[in-house]
Amino acid sequence: MSSALHDLGDTVADRWVQLQLQQSEMGESVSEAELREEADALVTALASSLDSTLPVGRVVTAHPELKQAVTEFSLRRARGGSSPTATSLAVLALKEALLESVQDSVEKSAELYAIALLVNRVLDAAGALSFETYVEGREEIIRRQSRQLLELSTPVVRLWHHVLAVPLIGTLDTTRTQVVMENLLQAIQDHEALVAIIDITAVPTVDTAVAQHLMQTVNAVRLMGADCVISGLRPPIAMTIAQLGIDLSTIITKATLADALSEAIKITGNGSPQSEAAVTR
Repeated sequence: MSSALHDLGDTVADRWVQLQLQQSEMGESVSEAELREEADALVTALASSLDSTLPVGRVVTAHPELKQAVTEFSLRRARGGSSPTATSLAVLALKEALLESVQDSVEKSAELYAIALLVNRVLDAAGALSFETYVEGREEIIRRQSRQLLELSTPVVRLWHHVLAVPLIGTLDTTRTQVVMENLLQAIQDHEALVAIIDITAVPTVDTAVAQHLMQTVNAVRLMGADCVISGLRPPIAMTIAQLGIDLSTIITKATLADALSEAIKITGNGSPQSEAAVTR
């Protein structure tokens, strides 16, 4: 089998590319040049792995070159937006290309049967590794995109000299609180801020969990040596907080962002506007 792959490597790679191009799932997501690059890498790695002394059942996961080729193939498909169906069909197409090429060069049926079993075992293992890698790759992409969306939804704005603000929109949960704290604390350090305003005007409701998240953020800001002002306390939210018995007496609260900014300017002792560059920097 190994010698056949070395002799027929180009033929197998060409046939694999053709089979994938015939699959409608592959036609729009991967170019022919990319398919050929993948085919050359995988077929070469497969031939090298079969030259080794590794057991057939472990060759995919234990042979570094083949494992890397399968992993990179799957991650490239995941990042390129290919569906899991298309990725699985691609692996099956390699099996078909291998069997077709070997069939033309093997005369004995017993030998062909043994080769077919070997091809199935190796490529079934490659398919399993490919699917696992694809899923992990997509999950990592989703996590990264979710993190980016969270960061975009919780910007830290420099309102005044030494004054920062975080306008919160929507529900504040544990994950989002962590992002808010990380971004806000880093901004406090970068801008040497003395006051951080957390505006909850666009937070629909404040319950015990949200209040706890706010307290965590306030405490973290204080540990950085800055004061914290919460703005946007509308009457319904104020009534809810009072009814829940949540104690915000240790925190400066204001009804509007403008009131909070006025309070922040008093705290910093900075009553005159800075240059435009300083304010918007």
